[in-house]
Amino acid sequence: MYRFFPPYSDYRKLIYHLKGCQGLRSKGSSPFTSGLALSPGWSAEIVSAAKVCGAASESPSVKSLRLLVADQDFSFKAGQWVDFFIPGVSVVGGFSICSSPRLLEQERMIELAVKYTNHPPALWVHNTCTLDSEVAVRVGGEFFFDPQPADASRNLVLIAGGVGINPLLSILRHAADLLRERANKRSGYEIGTIKLFYSAKNTSELLFKKNILDLVNEFPEKIACSLHVTKQTTQISAELKPYITEGRITEKEIRDHISKETLFYICGPPPMTDFFSKQLENHHVSKEHICFEKWW
Repeated sequence: MYRFFPPYSDYRKLIYHLKGCQGLRSKGSSPFTSGLALSPGWSAEIVSAAKVCGAASESPSVKSLRLLVADQDFSFKAGQWVDFFIPGVSVVGGFSICSSPRLLEQERMIELAVKYTNHPPALWVHNTCTLDSEVAVRVGGEFFFDPQPADASRNLVLIAGGVGINPLLSILRHAADLLRERANKRSGYEIGTIKLFYSAKNTSELLFKKNILDLVNEFPEKIACSLHVTKQTTQISAELKPYITEGRITEKEIRDHISKETLFYICGPPPMTDFFSKQLENHHVSKEHICFEKWW
């Protein structure tokens, strides 16, 4: 459960320090790459102070953070990531946002989920970060779903492996917000169906299971999911069993969803991302309809 803290004490000192850190970065790598290189495709110049106001364990290896963002002009598109600046840590992190843009609009908050690794920013999140820690964030990335009201209706197929669920959960949550807006106001973008394929080692590593199933139950005619486990050793709960398939996501499952109206978003280990993007191309899916993000 999240616990919330009072507003920031002093942004200026933090931003002054962190803007100095940016001189260490240059263009040329992915947000998941270790080191100091700035990821390609970053778009926003805004570096905003942010305060950790919530933390939770999502799995034995993944910790989620909820950040209260100071700058009112800070915004992002569903699927994007943030450069993550930590005082005293020279390496700059890159973590995908897993919350919907609507949460930022309404509460000035974003959510991240960080897997434990030896990468210094991840170590800081797991071992040093506290509920009153101050950091700074900057949005980047060309992997996003941001339809405008007049755009043609599209179906979405989201293919996630491991912690690659993060940007796809942001897209899924944004899609749910669009569905609610359409139902309540009879206006806005008209989205088609959304199917999530999500694979992890076992059910304990399937992140945000409850959030995903809540959306499936809220929109049973629009949102569906297929959860895959590759190394399950314990009994699967009755609640999860209808949604679980033991084994990897298959080419046939994805092929069954190919249409001219469907956009495919893929995020996971590079071999998985390469495999599905190549298979889709082989089945004559337009490259403009295949979006992928690699992590390693």
